[in-house]
Amino acid sequence: MAREQLEEAIVADGNGKEEEVGVMGIAGAGDGDEQHGGGKFSMKSFLWHGGSVWDAWFSCASNQVAQVLLTLPYSFSQLGMLSGVLLQIFYGFLGSWTAYLISVLYVEYRSRKEKEGVSFKNHVIQWFEVLDGLLGPYWKAAGLAFNCTFLLFGSVIQLIACASNIYYINDRLDKRTWTYIFGACCATTVFIPSFHNYRIWSFLGLGMTTYTAWYLAIAALINGQVEGVSHTGPTKLVLYFTGATNILYTFGGHAVTVEIMHAMWKPAKFKYIYLLATLYVFTLTLPSASAMYWAFGDELLSHSNAFSLLPKNGWRDAAVILMLIHQFITFGFACTPLYFVWEKMIGMHDAKSIFKRALARLPIVVPIWFLAIIFPFFGPINSAVGALLVSFTVYIIPALAHILTYRTASARMNAAEKPPFFLPSWAGMFVVNVFIVVWVLVVGFGLGGWASMVNFIRQIDTFGLFAKCYQCPKPPVPAAPAPLPHH
Repeated sequence: MAREQLEEAIVADGNGKEEEVGVMGIAGAGDGDEQHGGGKFSMKSFLWHGGSVWDAWFSCASNQVAQVLLTLPYSFSQLGMLSGVLLQIFYGFLGSWTAYLISVLYVEYRSRKEKEGVSFKNHVIQWFEVLDGLLGPYWKAAGLAFNCTFLLFGSVIQLIACASNIYYINDRLDKRTWTYIFGACCATTVFIPSFHNYRIWSFLGLGMTTYTAWYLAIAALINGQVEGVSHTGPTKLVLYFTGATNILYTFGGHAVTVEIMHAMWKPAKFKYIYLLATLYVFTLTLPSASAMYWAFGDELLSHSNAFSLLPKNGWRDAAVILMLIHQFITFGFACTPLYFVWEKMIGMHDAKSIFKRALARLPIVVPIWFLAIIFPFFGPINSAVGALLVSFTVYIIPALAHILTYRTASARMNAAEKPPFFLPSWAGMFVVNVFIVVWVLVVGFGLGGWASMVNFIRQIDTFGLFAKCYQCPKPPVPAAPAPLPHH
C-alpha cells in the first residue's frame, strides 16, 4: 500500500509536468494519463509529448549508444576479443545497477519534498538537486561539477563524431570545417524544451543506430578477413586500460537519468527500464564490435572510427547519414540538462516563451563548439572522459550517495523504495555499492585515467591541438618533375 501511495503521489504531479511543458510555449498539453490513455488523439501529442514507460526506454537506449558504437571495434583491438565481450557485459550490468540507484534516490527525494508540500509544476528536477536534498550542499557541488563537465564533454564528443563521420562521405572539406558546420546545426537543439519533447527523436535515433550496428556487423562478415589479419591484443597495459575505459564510458550514459525520469508520467516505474535498454544495446554493440575486430584485427588500432575501414558504397553512406542524425539527437540529450542548469542560474527556467529560453541557452553551445575544435581526437577522448568524469558521475557518486542516504535504521525503515526482489537485503546492497566504488576508483579512475591520459597526450604530440584533419589519410606526394636535358 505504501508503495502504491508513493507512486500515486508522484503521479499526482503529472498534470503539473504537462503544464510545465505548456508554459514553454506549447499549447494543448493535457493530463498525462490522457496522453497515453483513451483521450482524444492528437498528432502533436503523439510526436511531441512523451512520458510513458516506452518513451523512457527509447530515450535510455537511444542515449546510451550513438557514436561510441563506431569506437568499440577500436576498443576490441586494444583489449582482445574475450576481454572486449566480458567487459561490455560487466559494465553493462554495473551501469544498469547505478542507474537503478539514481532512480531510487530520485523517488526518495521527490516523495520527501512532496510530503513537505513542494510542487514541481514549472521545475525539472536534476541530479545535483537530488543530492542536495538528500545529502547537503557539498554533495550538490560535487554532483553539479562532475555532471555538468561530463555532459559538456559528452556534447563535444558528439560534435567531433559528426565531423569525423561526414568526412567519409565528403572529404572535400577537412574535419575542422565540418565541425564548424555541425556546431551551427546542433545549436538548433536550444528550441527543444525538455525530455518530454524527444518522443519521436528517441524512436528515430534508436532505429538509425540499429541500422548502423547491423550494417557494421554484416559488412564486416561479407568483406571477410583482410589479408594477413592479426589479432594480437592485448599487447600493452596502456592500450588495455584505454579500451576498458571506453567501454566504461559506453555504459555510463545515464547522466541524464533524472531528467528522463522527471519527464515520465509515472517516474516510479523507471526502476528496471535502464536494464532493459542495456539488454537491447548488447544486441547492437556485441555483434558489430566482434565482427569488425574479427575482420580487421590490429588494423583497427590506427582507425578509431569503424567507418574508415569499410568500402565506400550506398549502404555505408546510409549508415553515416543515419548516424549523423542520431548524433544530432544525442547532442540534444547531453545538452538539455546543461540548458536547465544555465536557465536556473540566470533565472530563465520559468520563462513561458520558448524563444526567450532558446536565446538564453545559446551561450552553452559556444564552449562546446570551441572544445570540439581544440580536441578533435575521436576515440581517445571517449576514454579520457570515461576515466576522469563518467567514473565519478554515474558510478562512484550514486553508489556512495545510496550508502549514505540509507546509513541509518530510520532511513531504511522509512525508505520510499525497499531493496529489489533479486537482492532483498540492505546489507547486500551496501556490499554491491562498496564493490562498485572500489572497482571503479581503482580500475576505472586510477588505471583507466593513467592509460587514457597517456594515450590522449600521445594524440596531442602526434597531431597537435586544433588538428585540421585528425587521422585523415595523407594525400599522395606528387612525383618530382624529371630534370630538363642540358644542351
